[in-house]
Amino acid sequence: MAEQDERLSTRIRNEYMSDVELLSKYMSWLEKKSGQQVESFYDGEEDQKLIQIPVYDSTLLAFVKDARKTGLMDRNYRYVYSRYKIKSVEDELRLVRHAHLKDMDLFKGILSSYVLRGQTKGAVWAEGIKNGIFLELMRRMTALFFATNID
Repeated sequence: MAEQDERLSTRIRNEYMSDVELLSKYMSWLEKKSGQQVESFYDGEEDQKLIQIPVYDSTLLAFVKDARKTGLMDRNYRYVYSRYKIKSVEDELRLVRHAHLKDMDLFKGILSSYVLRGQTKGAVWAEGIKNGIFLELMRRMTALFFATNID
């Protein structure tokens, strides 16, 4: 059984290492911005205030763009939420903090939920920063992928 687990861990590392490495470059920014507001609103010119347009931090947009290019996107993320019975941000954070490499579907599901839902409702991306889920995902994934004594 241990040999089978080791093969699974090796396969997962080989499959997703470059994706996690790509997103890990945002770690320091995520640590700095986690819990903060990363959006502002553009009201237009003084005499033409018709609608507020959200403006997102450029690094957040780069993170989302890079995440969308990875193999970490799972369009069926809703199934992950039902399988793990995720109902709240607290559930997401708790599960991520205790996840192992074999739980890659959990990481992919939660990341995909925020990134893909954000494509139609950009406030979801800012929510992922404010509630700390992007940071927690990246902390745990980088710890599992780049340290040998965690998994």
